[in-house]
Amino acid sequence: MRKIINHADNVVREMLEGYVGAYNRYYRKHPDVNGVILKQRRKGKVALVIGGGSGHEPMFSGFVGKGLADAAACGNIFASPDPNTVYETAKAVEEGQGVLFVYGCYAGDNLNFDMGEEMLQEEGIQTTHVRVWDDVASAPRDRIEDRRGIAGDVFVVKIAGAACDAGLNLAEVTKLTEKARDNTKTIGVATASAQLPGVEKPIFELGENEIEYGMGLHGERGVLRTHWQSADVLAEKMYGEIKKDTDLKAGDEVCVLINGLGSTTITELAIVYRKVGELLERDGIKVYDADLNNYCTSQEMGGFSITLFQLDEELKQYYDMPCFSPYYAKGELMESSREELECCEKELVSAGTQAEGREEETVGEPQVSRKAGGALTELSAEDVKGMLLYIADKIRAKKPYLTEIDSAIGDGDHGIGMAGGMKKIKEKLWQMEGEQNAYAVFEAAGKAMLMSMGGASGVIFGSLYLAGAKEMDAKAFLTAEDLAKMERKSLSAIKERGKAEVGDKTMVDALEPAVVAMEKNYEKGLLEMLKAAEEAARQGVEETKKYTAKFGRAKSLMERAVGYQDAGATSVWLIFQGMREYIEG
Repeated sequence: MRKIINHADNVVREMLEGYVGAYNRYYRKHPDVNGVILKQRRKGKVALVIGGGSGHEPMFSGFVGKGLADAAACGNIFASPDPNTVYETAKAVEEGQGVLFVYGCYAGDNLNFDMGEEMLQEEGIQTTHVRVWDDVASAPRDRIEDRRGIAGDVFVVKIAGAACDAGLNLAEVTKLTEKARDNTKTIGVATASAQLPGVEKPIFELGENEIEYGMGLHGERGVLRTHWQSADVLAEKMYGEIKKDTDLKAGDEVCVLINGLGSTTITELAIVYRKVGELLERDGIKVYDADLNNYCTSQEMGGFSITLFQLDEELKQYYDMPCFSPYYAKGELMESSREELECCEKELVSAGTQAEGREEETVGEPQVSRKAGGALTELSAEDVKGMLLYIADKIRAKKPYLTEIDSAIGDGDHGIGMAGGMKKIKEKLWQMEGEQNAYAVFEAAGKAMLMSMGGASGVIFGSLYLAGAKEMDAKAFLTAEDLAKMERKSLSAIKERGKAEVGDKTMVDALEPAVVAMEKNYEKGLLEMLKAAEEAARQGVEETKKYTAKFGRAKSLMERAVGYQDAGATSVWLIFQGMREYIEG
């Protein structure tokens, strides 16, 4: 599929520039990160910041507006924003009353928003968050916190925005938003896959007579593949699944959203609502409000979702409050004049300027370049720099391979994210001249990944370099034992933050055996130690083919994920392979 873009690496930046340019009456873009900021905001209230991956437009940037969010932190396509984007976007709208974050419950969003919150809290800014988990197909009720957030974001953001504008304090806003989240249930079905910009193949393929039931918003596979069914049959089945998950009864009131996923027409959505409306009337459930639109999309994915938002008198009060954005409006709203909007807010001051997008250079196989010949017995700061540059080129050259692996059971963005993070490492390390502390080079590389990649990979793979080197006493040369201790420290930090263990089908399946091999073999020297670590990581990758996924977007596939290797574990293996190749020369 051809997409109307200039270059895949610049899609999000150029999209946001165009979006804010078109609606500059209402918005400005944060000068340093991909954050959309509402110009005329109420002062002295709790700030509402939403966000997630791009590619779901008009969610999230289109739900910044009066009575809605104050700002949106936008990540790359289908990848969460990095912690710095979360932090800077929130800082731009914080009014001294705290910040509420609302976002979908995905591993990458959870990790990156958590770190963004920690950065704000270190400065004395109060924060809370509400993770939306409305997808009833992605996990059973007793594991509700494992559910994904999909089109239910619309209702949760609506209530949160109204509560913030009403002047409720942070605790009250959070409690009401949690109530809205817990009263929101969604299920979806895909008729055609999404395709990432710059990737030749769709994320998954459906046969002519197949549909994917319970798919994720990022284009990941659903929980069941089944035969094509008519609108009425699908609507009745999906409504029944939602009804089973709620305590809805005759006399209750709901808002209904029939949400298109990108390529589904309003005609089709209206046909679905026709049946859902009949079923609600049959069960004596009153429709307070209904909406048919493409609000939470997944690029050009075909299909739709049904969301029921159960109301009580308190929620109804906030739902009825007016709101406005170019893509979503409810109630009456008196808008200020254009002149007031233009002068309402001082320009954001930036110490730096947004880097201009550059065309990605062609990446071939990496070449070892170093001063010393033969196998290295220790690593100077300059050696660490050369090794990490070599690994960066290696991973970037493997982007198609990693994309293909991730597309099998994920959303296909792992290769893109890793390549982007490695590019940032190169840019950072090229700027480092004369550094004598070998740990500082690892730390700089880790920070470059952490603050640029977004998604779960940004936090986890950034920690692979950063966590082990952080706060270590400076050393001009690292021995095999030093490297083994550093990677053990990184492994502990990654497991603590991500909560994954061996057998969960994550990068830990390759990293932990590699670290164990390093600890058993460091007395043999750098090269032998890394040979053992590389082989242990490779075996760990093979083992992931046996596992179901406990984390990430593949976890909803359950047994359908068996037989496929994990993309994160594969990247770990390639990194250790790159370390060994560089040491060996």
